Amino acid sequence: MIDWTDRHCRVFHRLLSPNALLYTEMITTGAILNGDKERYLRFSKIEHPVVLQLGGSEPHDLAICAKIGEDFGYDAINLNCGCPSDRVQKGKFGACLMAEPNLVADCVSTMNKVVQIPVTVKCRIGIDDSEDYVFLEKFISKVSNAGCETFIIHARKAWLKGLSPKENREIPPLRYDIAAKIKEKFPHLSIILNGGITSLSQSHDALKTFDGVMIGREAYNNPYFLTEIEKDLFGTPQPDRHQICEQMIEYIESQSSTIHSTTRHILGLYNGIRGARAFRQVLSTDAHTSISAKDLITKAIQQIDSHLQ
Repeated sequence: MIDWTDRHCRVFHRLLSPNALLYTEMITTGAILNGDKERYLRFSKIEHPVVLQLGGSEPHDLAICAKIGEDFGYDAINLNCGCPSDRVQKGKFGACLMAEPNLVADCVSTMNKVVQIPVTVKCRIGIDDSEDYVFLEKFISKVSNAGCETFIIHARKAWLKGLSPKENREIPPLRYDIAAKIKEKFPHLSIILNGGITSLSQSHDALKTFDGVMIGREAYNNPYFLTEIEKDLFGTPQPDRHQICEQMIEYIESQSSTIHSTTRHILGLYNGIRGARAFRQVLSTDAHTSISAKDLITKAIQQIDSHLQ
């Protein structure tokens, strides 16, 4: 989720769910090796546990970046083998790596040699006209033998040609059954299901078979959903939305970033509540010109309160 789950988003999500495992947006090895490491990798202590998701295909570069990530304090490293965007394909990483399981195995093995934290892999069930289960089984077998014990499987095939990233999230059918067969074949591995999970009932059903679920865009577009899962799985009382806003005000005021860079992540907090549209409009319209996060968010909250009176 490039440009979505940045450090500000992750702080917000952590306030909603104290126990969720958070992931960074995919960060390329080139950005880390040639760019501002502090800008790309810094995060708040509140985010733990948090996983650094890397994009790359050169084992040596990935190993260097994995070690840098470990030194920064990340709890695990994840290699992205699932993103189908043209930009990622041009860099020869993401979903196209599934066609090269030996290379992925080499990447995992090389990273494991230099870090003490877990190295995991996120992938699809297949690419283009691959033979679905057979293709995925060979990939999982080869990469797990290199030392990867956790796979996050987006249960859709990725079409590298002809579909946009958005279409790749919607058009290829979900095949939870293929991911389930992988779990049956490799019971010793931790298999996390990703793709299309938008309700508590779906989460419950998935957890009967899988070791966890990864929720992406639903958590971003309807963030309060995280509190429902948190309460259901861990018994954590659901926080008041206004209270979350107060905590975000405090966080924003502690940062040197623009107000908009953080408030854009909380637009969906009141989804399903009367006044939610007005709340979003205030944040979207005024964030670029406001000089006070407190004044801006307070004004947005007033839209909710006025509709509830």
